[in-house]
Amino acid sequence: MPIPLPTPAIFAHRGASAHAPENTLAAFELAIRQGADAIELDAMLCASGEVVVIHDETLERTTDGQGLVSETPLEVLRQLDAGSYFDPAFSGQRIPTLEEVLESVGGRIYINIELKNYTTPRDPLPERVAALVERFGLEESVLFSSFNPWTLRRAHARLPRVPLGLLTTPGWMGTVLNGPLGRLLVPYEALHPERRSVTPALVAAAHRRGARLHTYTVDDPAEARYLFALGVDGIFTNDPLLWTMDGGRLTTDR
Repeated sequence: MPIPLPTPAIFAHRGASAHAPENTLAAFELAIRQGADAIELDAMLCASGEVVVIHDETLERTTDGQGLVSETPLEVLRQLDAGSYFDPAFSGQRIPTLEEVLESVGGRIYINIELKNYTTPRDPLPERVAALVERFGLEESVLFSSFNPWTLRRAHARLPRVPLGLLTTPGWMGTVLNGPLGRLLVPYEALHPERRSVTPALVAAAHRRGARLHTYTVDDPAEARYLFALGVDGIFTNDPLLWTMDGGRLTTDR
């Protein structure tokens, strides 16, 4: 399934997280207003089985709660403040469910859903996320991503129309997955390496395989210009306002 995004595309990393609390509806709405091409969010299961949108496995950094997300039921998560840590103006922002996010912004902006079941790789997260995407009819405006090829294969088996993005880390394992083996393990449409791993050869190799290359996380305009010159197809950024769209062409004048 082709990915219907411009080149280069701007992914708002956890929403417009430089300006609003990450992975909240406020951050996603702001990313839309700021002109991002897509949002990126993190999905995992809570103790009662719902898919919730939060990055960390624990609650302390981004909420006033404590403990593991996987051991906390949704009725408790809904009571937590997920905005005040960022700024008191966002007091009352909650950890959203993926269902709430898809209902609110689905179809209004492209969504990269990272499947974060890294410590519980056998849980039903891929199937539950795929079922929600199918229920909302968003197969053509969603991308599944993960560092785990097997998680992506499970999501693909459940909903093959949704494209896949293979995330890779710096170091030897990332180097292996950035090569032909990664494509053999999972039929991805996009490769998502960390920005320091991007080279002209890697971009060219991804394009030879018919894949896009989106890199994370880029907040420096000079670095972005360098990556765009290499031919990357998109960047994940915390601050979409660093870039503006002018006549359909990306500019980095600031």
